[in-house]
Amino acid sequence: MIKPADEEDIYTVHQLMLEAFEEYRNLDVPSSALNETVSSIVDSMKSRSEQAILCLVDDVPVGSTRFRLDNHSLYFSRVSVPPKERGKGIAKSMLVWLETYAKENNKTEMVCKVRMSLPRNISLYQSLGYVVTKEEITANPDGFSVKTATMKKRI
Repeated sequence: MIKPADEEDIYTVHQLMLEAFEEYRNLDVPSSALNETVSSIVDSMKSRSEQAILCLVDDVPVGSTRFRLDNHSLYFSRVSVPPKERGKGIAKSMLVWLETYAKENNKTEMVCKVRMSLPRNISLYQSLGYVVTKEEITANPDGFSVKTATMKKRI
């Protein structure tokens, strides 16, 4: 089951993200997700109109994703599935849910940014119909340069 996360769920969203992104701690530029706190997520949800969803299996949280609606698109980030839960279609089911939500809100595309150094993540999105529309070097929230691909899907 996938459900919108409410304020009481933010601790769970944060914990799932930390578990999922731990493997990126030792990259040349560690993921800035590892520096986020529960309060920084709450602030982001309030200031940038960010929202989150939780994926539950037998009432146990197994995944989360954060997103925001823009003029014509839904931008998602922090797709978080802990390693022990991967390979079960959790990320795909969350993205399908987001696509439905985007359509219900009259959005015409889905957008995300992915590190170029994470080909497994790029492949996941490509398997769902996303295409790389831009490659660039961007500064992450910690100020470090990261090679990034913008991926989009028309819906």
